[in-house]
Amino acid sequence: MKKYIINGGKPLKGEVTISGAKNAVVGMIPATILADSPCTLENVPDIADVKLMIDILHKLGAEAYYKAPGVLYIDPTHINKTCVPKKLAEKMRASYYFVGALLSKHKAARAALPGGCSISEAGRGVDMHVTAFKALGAEVKIKENESACQQEQTDVQSQEQNSSDKKIDKSEGTIIAKATELRGAPIAFEKPSVGATINTMLCACKAKGLTTIRNAAKEPHIVDVANFLNTMGAKIRGAGTDEIRITGVDSLKGSTYTVIPDQIEAGTYMIMAAATKGDVLIKNVIPRHMECLTTKLVEMGVGVELMDSGIGEEDGVDDTIRVYYKGRPKATDIVAVPYPGFPTDLQAPTAALLTIADGTSTVTETIWSSRFGYTTELMKMGADIYVSNDNKTAQIRGVDTLTSPNPPMLKATDLRAGAAMIIAGLMTEGTTEITEIYHVERGYEKLIEKINAMGGDIRKEG
Repeated sequence: MKKYIINGGKPLKGEVTISGAKNAVVGMIPATILADSPCTLENVPDIADVKLMIDILHKLGAEAYYKAPGVLYIDPTHINKTCVPKKLAEKMRASYYFVGALLSKHKAARAALPGGCSISEAGRGVDMHVTAFKALGAEVKIKENESACQQEQTDVQSQEQNSSDKKIDKSEGTIIAKATELRGAPIAFEKPSVGATINTMLCACKAKGLTTIRNAAKEPHIVDVANFLNTMGAKIRGAGTDEIRITGVDSLKGSTYTVIPDQIEAGTYMIMAAATKGDVLIKNVIPRHMECLTTKLVEMGVGVELMDSGIGEEDGVDDTIRVYYKGRPKATDIVAVPYPGFPTDLQAPTAALLTIADGTSTVTETIWSSRFGYTTELMKMGADIYVSNDNKTAQIRGVDTLTSPNPPMLKATDLRAGAAMIIAGLMTEGTTEITEIYHVERGYEKLIEKINAMGGDIRKEG
């Protein structure tokens, strides 16, 4: 059994450099399918989700490999399959982006229902994705009881010729989409959805005419994926606003593009510095992406300073955040909402810090259901937390200190819950062990090396 072992109670001091954004690159890798020539992505994090994406590309027939650390080369011109294997798709939620990209380029796609963390998007699932694909002219079916992808060895041409309703009906637990032609359409989401917004952009890039996405998600990685597509020749306007307009083009070309820094990784280390009574420079960040978290940390009494590292093309531009301890943090309330509000992916890490804040805090989750599973683990360390019956709010009454669990084992229930467990272990005297760490490895590059370089004590066993 693989696990992290943390000897806590050591203030983190020094600096940490933030890697490329996971949530952006998992949209960009499927986007390369749309190109008629090779693409190169720079600042790609070495994480499990990226490795899975590369495995999927290989299964589809693409060439993908690292030219250098963090530099991923992808040649999609030899793709000859449109079926995403179940064993890969079910390991990560972002596998559904291959449906939008394959449908756009090859007019057919087939993928097992996506997996990843044991949380679900409140009231949505993949319904909004399917609605968008249908609006663009695709025929889409979903079968709920999983079965193997039966046409993994079928090439694009034969799959298009044989995608009859009779064969589609034989598949279980799979999204099956096909189209003779995709046409632009107005699409209005009932709520902003990152996944549905990116998938619609991918599918609409080559659709004839204009597609308008209203109530679009506005997260930084939405903008980054749109910018990448535009360097390939797409015509996308309005990314980062409520309305995105996409004018379809006949073809897209390969491009070289550098992924933005990871907003959530940066936030995790900001919280980690405060929780361990540390003093850390978080480098390679875009401060405006961090404003909501920065505001809350300042409200809690944490020291936060924006700085220019002096490294890079633009002098005088802040790209570093210093976070330092100024005394016991004060309680505060947070509400996880779509960007530019407080990020849902920082909800659990912030809650770990709030467990030792002075006063009572309320944490409200509006995006994902079942995202308070980590609270049970924190309570094993003496945290005082009450979760509402509807699982939408958690009331956290701060205690003076957390204590190492006895037995010392905690479980990472999902990716960001795992980050919360690590923060709790680092700020607590004694030894903490964390299991199911594959969740954490999906989204944090070189986590052990980065923490230990700042004076922490964490190792991996198993």
